[in-house]
Amino acid sequence: MKRVNEIFYSLQGEGRNTGRAAVFVRFAGCNLKCPFCDTDFAQYREMSDDDIVAAIKDFPTRLVILTGGEPTLQVDKPLVDLLHRNGYEIAMESNGTRQPVEGIDWLTCSPKERVAVKRCNEMKCLFDGNADKVDDRGIEAEYYYLQPCDVGDKARNAEITAACIEYIKRHPKWRLSLQTHKLINIK
Repeated sequence: MKRVNEIFYSLQGEGRNTGRAAVFVRFAGCNLKCPFCDTDFAQYREMSDDDIVAAIKDFPTRLVILTGGEPTLQVDKPLVDLLHRNGYEIAMESNGTRQPVEGIDWLTCSPKERVAVKRCNEMKCLFDGNADKVDDRGIEAEYYYLQPCDVGDKARNAEITAACIEYIKRHPKWRLSLQTHKLINIK
């Protein structure tokens, strides 16, 4: 059984797949305690792999995004295989502290602390305004994104975004990732 915080249908709001319709499976639980995390992990329901597939089958997209929390704590090969057998493309958003199971089609790594992942499709680092903290952690990725950290203060967020843009202009290895779901007020 997996602990699932929520399942919902929306548009991917961040990174390379921004704007794509996707069904999100948000798992409860994480091995980190980030102060900016927007997930309430106290709320979850236990679901089997079959329950998860049944819950997402009526959505018109074939893109499923496994997120959390930290999905590598719960996503296993049987779930990945079941999703593939049902025709899903699987993306995962991970903090990179654990290696994901084989078979994930698109891996986004958003490292916060120690990392075990050495290769991913996209690396997304939060930018808090401090250019000295930008570090690719030695992770090899096809795409490198900096995402301004939302600190809940409109003026400070504008400063952080401006500093992020200037950093990217000086370091073009990085691309800007905005949380478009927040900008257009969708989940």
